[in-house]
Amino acid sequence: MTRKIVTSVSRRHFLAGASALAAFAVTGAGRAFAQQFDIPAPIGDFSADGPFRWLDSGDQKATFYKAFFPEYAKARDIEVVYDGLPWNEINQVLPLGIRNGNAQDVFNLPLNMPPAYAVNEGWVQPYDDLIPDIETWKKGFPDGAFLEGLNVFDGKTYGLPYTSARVTSAMTLYNKKYLNDAGFDPEATPLTWDTFREAANKVTEMNAGRAFGFILGGNQVNRWWDITRTLAQSNGLACGDTSIGNGMDFRTGEIVFDADEIVGAIELLLAMKADGSIFPGVMSLNAPQARAMTPQGAAGIILQGPWNIPQWERESPNFDFGVAPPPGSGSPLFVGSLASTSNTMFIYSKSKNASVAADMFHYLGTEEGQIAWGNVVGASDPPIFPAAVEQSTMSDRSKKALQMFQNGIRIAPNPFARNPELAAVASIYQEPTPNAPQTIQGLFTGQTTDIKGELTKLVSATNKALDAAFETAKSNGANVSRDDLVFPNWDPSKDYVAADYEQL
Repeated sequence: MTRKIVTSVSRRHFLAGASALAAFAVTGAGRAFAQQFDIPAPIGDFSADGPFRWLDSGDQKATFYKAFFPEYAKARDIEVVYDGLPWNEINQVLPLGIRNGNAQDVFNLPLNMPPAYAVNEGWVQPYDDLIPDIETWKKGFPDGAFLEGLNVFDGKTYGLPYTSARVTSAMTLYNKKYLNDAGFDPEATPLTWDTFREAANKVTEMNAGRAFGFILGGNQVNRWWDITRTLAQSNGLACGDTSIGNGMDFRTGEIVFDADEIVGAIELLLAMKADGSIFPGVMSLNAPQARAMTPQGAAGIILQGPWNIPQWERESPNFDFGVAPPPGSGSPLFVGSLASTSNTMFIYSKSKNASVAADMFHYLGTEEGQIAWGNVVGASDPPIFPAAVEQSTMSDRSKKALQMFQNGIRIAPNPFARNPELAAVASIYQEPTPNAPQTIQGLFTGQTTDIKGELTKLVSATNKALDAAFETAKSNGANVSRDDLVFPNWDPSKDYVAADYEQL
């Protein structure tokens, strides 16, 4: 068989059956990282029927796979086809591929699709019988990587949890010169809400319109909730961040979009806008555009994720920037699982190359594979093995950021781990319009002005939408209740672990 890797980015190529794509030559990012892969022998019986096809959302992951897949294909004497597609395309083409019976061998699930849904619908298959002594292999992962209801169902292992979700998309990234000239050092003394506003104001004044204190991608509506929620959590709010748990205090099961911390975070952003400290064109910028303008000197502070770090280090090597926690009182942030659900990979139930998939999963779940991943991807999608972070060649700045996340981000309860049948609710649930990010964006732009009133309306609309989804799911036979969203034993200062679920 011809040994090659091909890559595609278009829906047309996906539907045509990606094997028709042109061969990919390793260039650019793959060579830039110069990662050497020592591909081990296959873990067991190994057979390939046609090209092996892998689908994920690309981005920084693509830098790894465009370097790794050619080496793997050569070592195994197979053809590998890599589809790195935007999420909106994955959300469309994967369900179509499932219906047509020609989905990729391995894939991400569409955003916000609970894995229980894919399992119940027969989209995916377990791989326990494909990896020899799988329990020993799984013990190499940190506690909480595999969890019943998230990537394990009825004792069978379905998903590969190889990147960590213990990250925030709104850490403080800042221009050291601007902040130091203004008298602030967020790495030494993390910003509070007050000093965040003060620092942004001073940077703006000192640069007299040539630069501003704070920038964000305001045209990308999800950023308004990401930033507001993070500011609120860093100042004491405990709530979930995704799906039917979004904006919920799991100790009570109540939606808290109108909590004082949310109100205060929005008031902070509006105050900074009134100060003139926010870059004036934010409503025309998406997140990548705001990210690109920061090294150019447009602003002193941006609240984004660790994926900025390797990109800036690579593309703007002279940009001297610092990393720090989000502005606040130092309260923990929360994610719904240790493993990144958006990066968890699944094997197609009808795959003819399941042994190839398991062989690749096994490598990515070893210390060697995790270190190689960290060497290439860095802090963008960090390896789930903490030891791999330390042993990788990622920059000291990246390692510092990931250690900061380890100390400041906690694993919150995950309703789907408690009751996988909640997937039936999630598949029906429709967020109200306007939802949280739309509501906050409208308040920032002045379309609405009553902060508490708009957020209280959002709470009411969200509860109504949740109640409707639960009622429909129950009428369809699902054994679910809103009580499944209440975790009275949650201590927000600690990770919520398997033993905590067992106490319920």
